[in-house]
Amino acid sequence: MVELFKAFLFGIVEGITEWLPISSTGHMILLDEFVKLDVSKDFYSMFEVVIQLGAIMAVVVIYWHRIWPFRLAKANGIGAPQGLWRFIDKETFIMWVKIFIACLPAGIIGVKFNDTFEKLFYNPVCVALALIVFGVAFIWIETIHKGSRPKINSIAELSYYTVLMIGFFQLIAAVFPGTSRSGATILGALLLGVSRTVAAEFTFFLAIPVMFGAAVFKLAKFGLVFSSMEMWIMVVGLITAFVSSIVVIKFLMQYIKKHDFKIFGWYRIILGILVLAYFWLLK
Repeated sequence: MVELFKAFLFGIVEGITEWLPISSTGHMILLDEFVKLDVSKDFYSMFEVVIQLGAIMAVVVIYWHRIWPFRLAKANGIGAPQGLWRFIDKETFIMWVKIFIACLPAGIIGVKFNDTFEKLFYNPVCVALALIVFGVAFIWIETIHKGSRPKINSIAELSYYTVLMIGFFQLIAAVFPGTSRSGATILGALLLGVSRTVAAEFTFFLAIPVMFGAAVFKLAKFGLVFSSMEMWIMVVGLITAFVSSIVVIKFLMQYIKKHDFKIFGWYRIILGILVLAYFWLLK
């Protein structure tokens, strides 16, 4: 029961921090420092990535009507969709093409050098520095953009160049843990003139193939042989990540309608300082 409660905590932290731009990696490192699962190092390495599937399913459930492209067109007569577009929603299909393009940088470079990046940068100091640097970046960008109107106010308005640039910002998160995948993509989108709502939504959708791919990669590397306890730990982590993600995604989308991202920037800076203080002075 103790290990299942720990898995519950990991799932909660994953679900909350995956979607808020505050770095799930940074929080997982801290949680692992104080609440260690009694599992092998290889299983834990796989577990902290695979429970992201629970977070992904929350996006799928909430935005199913926006992301499922296969549907029969109801319009008839002149101007009605013809041919293949009668069965595939054209706007949704184009959105997935844009998501695919945005995935290319992380998919090509991130996967190829994943082990190298983990060896070089997956440590508390690098994570803390990334938390602070991107926290400052959020505050700076929101300050200089205060009062200005975004140029892009819907996913349909995103150009292929813009989504490719957002993909390169996502690559930064793949290289430097602590940056936050959602934080990097939202920050990049804001810099490119995308509204906060569209930046957040596109980040959610972009997470589906990226996180699914990362989870499958880790699962394949570990294998499909689990003890009964490992299986229960995985199930509890997935379920709690799913439920907490639904709550957090709905909260975030309501929050950014009236507020900016500065509070998350300040939170990142404070957390980064605490991580540095703990691992440099107390550890």
